[in-house]
Amino acid sequence: MTATIQGDAYADITSHDTYTAGPPHATLARLRAEQPVTWCDERDGRGFWAITKYRDILDISREFDTYTSRLGIRLEDMSPEETAARRTLMEMDPPEHTRLRRLVSKVFTRRIVETYEQQIRDLAAGVVERALQHDEFDFVHEVARELPMRMLGALLGTPDEDGPHLVELGDALLGNTDPDFTEHVVDQVDTEQFRLMPFRSPAGIELFAYAKQQAALRRANPTDDVISKLLAPTTDGEPLTELEFDNFFTLLVAAGNDTTRYTMAGSLKALMDRPELFGYLRTATDDQWRIATDELLRWTSVTTHFRRTATHDVELRGRQIREGDKVVVYFISGNFDDEQFADPFTLDLTRHPNDHMAFGRGGPHLCLGAWLARMEIRVTFQELVKRIATVEQIAPEAYLRSNFISGIKTLPVRATRP
Repeated sequence: MTATIQGDAYADITSHDTYTAGPPHATLARLRAEQPVTWCDERDGRGFWAITKYRDILDISREFDTYTSRLGIRLEDMSPEETAARRTLMEMDPPEHTRLRRLVSKVFTRRIVETYEQQIRDLAAGVVERALQHDEFDFVHEVARELPMRMLGALLGTPDEDGPHLVELGDALLGNTDPDFTEHVVDQVDTEQFRLMPFRSPAGIELFAYAKQQAALRRANPTDDVISKLLAPTTDGEPLTELEFDNFFTLLVAAGNDTTRYTMAGSLKALMDRPELFGYLRTATDDQWRIATDELLRWTSVTTHFRRTATHDVELRGRQIREGDKVVVYFISGNFDDEQFADPFTLDLTRHPNDHMAFGRGGPHLCLGAWLARMEIRVTFQELVKRIATVEQIAPEAYLRSNFISGIKTLPVRATRP
């Protein structure tokens, strides 16, 4: 372990509170070196195998016949009834996963996303300009939260005025362990009455009701937005069930904003800690910006882990994994594996190639919105960098209380114009 890795090398990676101090990189580095396949006990669960090496994560992500997503992608154990009620695209394996993914995948291809660039740039310019009307502001609230929210609304076809409330509901879902985002913190209050809702959250009730309202509007007047595509027949000629539609819509709202927001926040934090990099970005070409964006995605690694479940007994690095065991792949660890990335704890904006795991890696579950997220991040920082002379952090950042999503939820900054 190198001296550049700060923090407790024996942190509890299952605890939400661990991540309020930032990602537990020292612990993950120790596990990569000492026991890349290690058993972790859980206070309120049955335990799981933590997988921390890049190559193992890649193999497990590809081998969905051995490591299934069908029983959940988070640490939480669910009953069969809960699993059936809360299933999204992420909790499916091919061919079922493929059937649903094809409904909207064309909207998120690189070729189609590139046609959104001017729209995204206009949105980003407006968001950045409004933030810079103040010398001091919270970058997360004023910038990183705003652009993904507005772009998500444009793709879904929902009214602009509904955006803030949808984002609040999405925060309550993905932030279901953080008291800043919900009164129903899953490990602190009884959420049994919401056990059939996504993330055991009452926010799911509101999102389901909103989804039904939007579906009724599209059935009366079909459009070309994502919601209309979700209502179209799948490749087998059957439309989504009402529950499938509700869960798919909820997934888009939750995942379509938060992960990009936290990547932007973590990226600015990393750049402010290394202000010399702003000089490089001011003169970077479009290709250099694209390479830099992938390095920022690797560095921030917002989605900490995904869980799989072993479908049969299997051996991995000499460890005996039993049928039914939870197997948790730590993308945040794979992204700092020195067998894959030279000097991984150096933020190298010229790193290329960069086969990071910020969007998953290999297999069917590569993030649907990967190209859109890349563009939103790149364009937002291009619009920011050309408008500022300096930007500095003026108070400590605050991290989300979550072992699932690693993100900065407040980032107070001071910016000056040229």
